Amino acid sequence: MRVLIVGSGGREHALAWKLSQSSLLKELHAAPGNPGIADLGTCHPVRAEDGEGLLELARSLEVGLAVIGPEGPLVSGLADELRYAGVAAFGPSAAAARIEGSKSFAKEVLSAAGVPTAAQLPIARPPCVIKADGLAAGKGVFVCRTRDEVDAGLRAASTLGGDVLIEELLEGDELSVFAVTDGRRTIPLAAARDYKRAGDGDSGPNTGGMGAFSPVPPLGQREVDELVEQIHHPVLDELAARRTPFVGLLYAGLMLTDAGPRVLEFNCRFGDPETQAIMPLLDGDLLAALFAAAGGDVRGITLATAPRAAVTVVVAAGGYPESGDTGSAITGVEDAEALGALVFHAGTARRDGTLVTSGGRILNVTGMGDDLEHARTLAYEGAAAIEFSGARYRRDLAAAEASSAVR
Repeated sequence: MRVLIVGSGGREHALAWKLSQSSLLKELHAAPGNPGIADLGTCHPVRAEDGEGLLELARSLEVGLAVIGPEGPLVSGLADELRYAGVAAFGPSAAAARIEGSKSFAKEVLSAAGVPTAAQLPIARPPCVIKADGLAAGKGVFVCRTRDEVDAGLRAASTLGGDVLIEELLEGDELSVFAVTDGRRTIPLAAARDYKRAGDGDSGPNTGGMGAFSPVPPLGQREVDELVEQIHHPVLDELAARRTPFVGLLYAGLMLTDAGPRVLEFNCRFGDPETQAIMPLLDGDLLAALFAAAGGDVRGITLATAPRAAVTVVVAAGGYPESGDTGSAITGVEDAEALGALVFHAGTARRDGTLVTSGGRILNVTGMGDDLEHARTLAYEGAAAIEFSGARYRRDLAAAEASSAVR
């Protein structure tokens, strides 16, 4: 089968890496892709937002499955456009993708489905969480514990346009739970935990994600399956009842509170950078699972998780998230890979044969090991091998979990 991956980030590179291992794959294509994906298949200069161009490309390549990575094209209806033209697509319709595209819509669905979530507040006073209603590339949520933070959060959210939601501030441990779904049935994947804040100790502004690890102790697959049954399935049933079935990857961001799990948000696609930690642990044919979901029936498909651990470190530009970096030469990728790390490209480009920066989050370095401590050590050894002007990364990813496991 010919597969077209839509997108250009680390998530798409991780998906391409896993899909390239499938016996079902005949050719791998990406639009627009990145230098890392280009080592696995053919990249085409078509933007992820160019629905007409992507449809023309899919037709010309006789694509058997399009896998849509970013949320923007999904919310805009790319999956609808492809399916209408007869191209199988892994990704929800625009109507179903509103679960991420509109936080107020997500709240409405959660309420109707009876799934617990953070309570909405009538006014913004600390402590609270301020959220921009629409898409904001992972940067539209502001945790406010002081009056100054509330004022700053309201200003920042208002600059993103659209409505603003105020919610109670939940306390506990965050968790990302993914499930591949055909609209009714699910294939749960391993849980992950990501790090949104730019600096160590969860300091600094929110970002698209500075790293992740998987699995998340002490949760095993049984506990993850229970969360999917409790959280995902009622939402899928509610969307189906609205005649907008969700086909694709349903991603729940949860807070594990003393009162039980509460939904922080729903996303309509694979998470970034959680995917970069989950894919290396995945046993089974991902392409078979995505194709079955796109076809409306995942029965008989299983995706197990290897009994290992993975830690992903995002190597970012010095000014990220306020600004990115373009054109700085990157060295050390081969050295990191020689150490045994996986390096997923996120914001890179080729210029006259040289790998250079082209974004905010530049590279994702994933280490795998028998436990979090060993995975973390390898990830940081790999990240330290990579150099470009202003390169930086958090130093505390999975530190507490790794040390707890050792004890």
